[in-house]
Amino acid sequence: MSETAAEAEVFKALADPNRRKILDELAERDGQTLFEICSRLTMRHQLGLSRQAVSQHLDVLLRAGLIRSRREGRYKFHHIDTTPLEHLTDRWRGGGARENRCAST
Repeated sequence: MSETAAEAEVFKALADPNRRKILDELAERDGQTLFEICSRLTMRHQLGLSRQAVSQHLDVLLRAGLIRSRREGRYKFHHIDTTPLEHLTDRWRGGGARENRCAST
């Protein structure tokens, strides 16, 4: 099975431990601003990432479809979206995985 560009983006986004920590924070408390995410990363994980670095990580996560953002006035709120992860796991669940296993025996 060939990997699509969208799947590759998700794997690339998940490859970085800082981005996984951002996702962990959004999973625990969804709808955070950049300032809130930076504060939680500093306080809970002792990460000294700049706001620009966190913003760039958020852009990668957004391109991969792992987060959504919405603007309210001056603030931009970030929300986790697990839909791409569900699509990834579908490739190993269900008929496709069973067919490959049967073919190799």
